[in-house]
Amino acid sequence: MSERRVVITGAGCVSPLGNDAESTWSGMKEGRSGIGKITHLDASAYSCRIAGEVKDFNAAPFFNNPKDARRADRYVQLAVAAARMAYDGSGIAEAQNFDPTRIGAIISSGIGGLGTLENEHAKLVHKDGAKVSPFLIPMMIANIGSGIFSMEFGLGGPNMAIVTACATSNNSIGEAWRIIKFGDADAMVAGGAEASILPCGLGGFGSMKALSTRNDDPEAASRPFDRDRDGFVMGEGAGVVVLEELEHAKKRGATILAELVGYGASADAYHLSAPSPDGTGPARAMTMALKHAGLNPEDVDYLNAHATSTGLGDVAEVRAIQLAFGDHVKNGLKVSSTKSMTGHMLGAAGGSELLACLMAIRDGVVPPTINVENQDPECDLDCVPNTAIEMPVNVALSNSFGFGGHNASLLVKRFA
Repeated sequence: MSERRVVITGAGCVSPLGNDAESTWSGMKEGRSGIGKITHLDASAYSCRIAGEVKDFNAAPFFNNPKDARRADRYVQLAVAAARMAYDGSGIAEAQNFDPTRIGAIISSGIGGLGTLENEHAKLVHKDGAKVSPFLIPMMIANIGSGIFSMEFGLGGPNMAIVTACATSNNSIGEAWRIIKFGDADAMVAGGAEASILPCGLGGFGSMKALSTRNDDPEAASRPFDRDRDGFVMGEGAGVVVLEELEHAKKRGATILAELVGYGASADAYHLSAPSPDGTGPARAMTMALKHAGLNPEDVDYLNAHATSTGLGDVAEVRAIQLAFGDHVKNGLKVSSTKSMTGHMLGAAGGSELLACLMAIRDGVVPPTINVENQDPECDLDCVPNTAIEMPVNVALSNSFGFGGHNASLLVKRFA
């Protein structure tokens, strides 16, 4: 692979903890839960009536034409907002000799425009097929967030979406890294967005018995690594970063948040939704990321785990981490799950969790896993229970795994 180095020069986020990157990170450091009773719809008929909702969000200011926000599904609104914050924050459009044909986007979604699909299908079934909106298809498809963002900024580089369920953001960022490494672009805007706190989402995941039903205590419902966890809590939002070739970034005097030094992808090849119990699939992804970076397991200070608060998933990931990191699991590696605070943002999860890794490096703070009251003995690692830790973080790894056995790991390093 090319020796072109790839750095991160911008980050944007909309989450249950806040409507920008800094407020999201502040919530993570504080150990604050963004989970509450669902307000977007009447959830009284569902077994799970709690979620991590994005609050007080107005999409219009993030679009060149505010009217276009009304013709976008909520997931696209969230995607464009996070991407614009990352893009504007990077300052890349202000560079001399700015070439928009050398900048691309992979801003993806695990599910896409579920809200649009539900609304328009209801019209089709209960009213008249002729009343279905002509915007149904372009609002619903999972690539349109990336497409709209490229139109907003006139970016003519590689543009696509990657759909790998809850590994979507990490795969999108990792493949954008490859594109820059191979010289097909100088910068990429990459990440994911999701807005699935809807009847279909609640009904579908609920029927699988995947969701927590701790409805009377929502802030304590997402509890990765805890013995009493009873399922994940859905979240929504978006997390997007700007990746840039190092010399391109240096030439314009960009602020570099970290260097993306490794990316690993693998498959469990095991089950539709359950993880492989032995953890070998995710372990291969983590090991691949380390190999790309030329780093050893003991070089990693912090690992942001996929850990969704499910019985099978948390244990399988711990086994994978033990396989990939060996003795380092007991000799200094800090592992936490910020999903304990945001809920599981599905296709957007990896983007927000890479942000946690970037900020951990910047501030020297490892965010906690909250709600750990009785740590599961099968989850035998330092999960930073309940309170953030101040410590130097030079290398951090982020895991994301998706239904279908998709595994993706990203490795970032302090830039030097």
